[in-house]
Amino acid sequence: MKKKHWVDMKTKWLFPHHYRLIGWLIFVPSALLGLAAFYEEFDLFDSLGSVSPGSHMFKSDDFFASLFSNANFTDELAAVGVIAGLLFIAFSREKVEDEMIGQLQLEALQWSVYVNYLVLAIAIVAVYDGAFFNVMIYNMFTVLLVFIGWFRWLIFRSNQRIIA
Repeated sequence: MKKKHWVDMKTKWLFPHHYRLIGWLIFVPSALLGLAAFYEEFDLFDSLGSVSPGSHMFKSDDFFASLFSNANFTDELAAVGVIAGLLFIAFSREKVEDEMIGQLQLEALQWSVYVNYLVLAIAIVAVYDGAFFNVMIYNMFTVLLVFIGWFRWLIFRSNQRIIA
């Protein structure tokens, strides 16, 4: 029986390395779509000339039909795309997975949680009404964005030490 290497056991929940590219290909258009929907009230389904998803699911006199008939699902689609893309980017294996990479991932994840809750605490104290809702929308993505940024920074800094 072949003995598994400890790295295989610790990274079994990570996506394959090539998912990082897939994540970027999902994240960038989804983020642009989300910004357009949020700031310009862009409706993807109206722009494509189709009916919003769900409107054909119920009879026209049904209560739910009235809920879905004028719904703009662009922001929901964009948010799911941003989350999926960021998850693929953040939790894809590196080309070389070793103990140092695992430690850097753990440190970056810890700092991203700290930053996320610091932003949340500041927003609770300083931001009100509709602006607070906007902060909460962005705060949904803070953990993953800070994790990716901080982890990439740690990798860069680690590589600079090795080169020097």
